[in-house]
Amino acid sequence: MPHLEPTGIELSDSRGLFCVSWEGTETTQVPYRALRLACRCATCIDEITGKPLLDPSTVPEDVGITEVEQVGLYGVRVRWTDGHNTGIYTWERIRELSPL
Repeated sequence: MPHLEPTGIELSDSRGLFCVSWEGTETTQVPYRALRLACRCATCIDEITGKPLLDPSTVPEDVGITEVEQVGLYGVRVRWTDGHNTGIYTWERIRELSPL
C-alpha cells in the first residue's frame, strides 16, 4: 500500500462512518464500531500474547465518537461514547480497515 498523507477527517455520525481524505482523490471510510473493535491498546489486546481482551458484546452497536486528536504524524487517538480513549489508530491501520 503506497504511503499517502491524510488531508482531512470527517465524522459521519448519521452513517456511523469515520472518513479520511488522502492526497489525491482517495477517501477511506471505516464504520465506527469496526474501528472501535480494532483498537490495539493494552486494554483491548494483551501486550504479551497479543490475545484480544475486548469482548465485542460490550461495545454498543451504535458506539460513537466524541473527539479525534492527531498523534504526531502517524495517526489519531479517538475518544468513544463507551468511555474508551486509550487507543491510537495509525493511518496505515485505518486504511487497512476500510471495507470500501
